Amino acid sequence: MEETKLAGPILYVLIAWGAVTAVFMLLLIRRALLASHEDDQIFIGSADGQMAREQREIVSKIQMLSRPLLTSGIASGALLLLLAGLWLYNGLKNL
Repeated sequence: MEETKLAGPILYVLIAWGAVTAVFMLLLIRRALLASHEDDQIFIGSADGQMAREQREIVSKIQMLSRPLLTSGIASGALLLLLAGLWLYNGLKNL
């Protein structure tokens, strides 16, 4: 039985995929933590201006994460497809 070696382009794509996926997961965790502090409903009186401002800040932080989340998610998926394609190509080449 042949020993499978991860070398060349497959190794580099695997490392890049791991790094991009780690960033994607960290962004997902950050968004989940921010969303846990967001209230669904706020009852604002005249003295609750501080609470309303904090909620607006949380919402703006969550919205700022949407572009990096989308980009890193698409990059992770594309790298995974590239990795699978390289693996299949390598496997078919060695038949």
